[in-house]
Amino acid sequence: MSSPAGHLLVHFVEDPEGHGEQVFFSLSDGADPTRWTRANGGRPMLESRIGTTGARDPFVVRGEDGFVILATDLRVWGAGPHRWDEWTRNGSRSLLVWRSPDLVSWSTPELVEVAPPTAGMAWAPEARWSPVDGEYRVSWSSALYAEDDPGHRGAGYSVILEARTRDFRTFIEPVVVLDRGRPVIDARVYEIDGRRVRFAKEEPGPSSLGVFQEVETADGWSLVASRIGTDRHEHVEGAMLVEDPLRHRWLLWLDQYDRMPQGFVAYASDDPLSGRWTPLDASEFQVPPNTKHGSLLPLDAVEWERVRAAFG
Repeated sequence: MSSPAGHLLVHFVEDPEGHGEQVFFSLSDGADPTRWTRANGGRPMLESRIGTTGARDPFVVRGEDGFVILATDLRVWGAGPHRWDEWTRNGSRSLLVWRSPDLVSWSTPELVEVAPPTAGMAWAPEARWSPVDGEYRVSWSSALYAEDDPGHRGAGYSVILEARTRDFRTFIEPVVVLDRGRPVIDARVYEIDGRRVRFAKEEPGPSSLGVFQEVETADGWSLVASRIGTDRHEHVEGAMLVEDPLRHRWLLWLDQYDRMPQGFVAYASDDPLSGRWTPLDASEFQVPPNTKHGSLLPLDAVEWERVRAAFG
């Protein structure tokens, strides 16, 4: 697709009083990726009643024969006290999976185990279709523990794992693709002008990089920016990149969670490989409040109109 007619945003909603940890859709105002409307009357599009009954960090991927949404199997609100440490040690090692031929009709969710027994959880999935290999590459963050520590009581930290699959039911054994020696989450990889760029987040701590950006070189990955977004927000995560064809620039979305309402803020650059990002004001970027960590899918005119007509 040369220039998308619009974008679909799949996400969850921050709602301490309700149950917003489900999959929501929002639609761009046509080709403008700075104006968004929550679809389906603001109601969830997809719900999970399996696993933890929560669905966070959804990711939608276009495949050879339709679309797939993956999500973190985690419920934070309404499931008792917050136990973030325990959730990283003995949380769900499975991902939620929904399938669709057309973005309108969706299957019931499946819970598919992807992380090994040494992992404490599987969070924030990303998937990429490889037409050359005829398979998907799926990545997520998992805290890893020693093999002789089945209760995961010892030291461990989050790395990024990646596994290959053809059907989202059977996965090749995952391998570590990002290990910084300290907790890292929310990795996303994009290709721009034939070069790969990666965003991820080091969890808070002394000398933490925060949300950082790397560009792939012949020698590996080169760091070009760190602590992105901390000029305006103490806590950000869930970086996403999207092209803004109307203004000939790129937008970097960050999910801020240091103030209410939570949700996405945006930064702009005309050179997305440079690591230089300029914040957009609220008047320049309008997403419904409490729109949380998700993913963006470019749509052609037929797809955008189909989703708008069904759920707009």
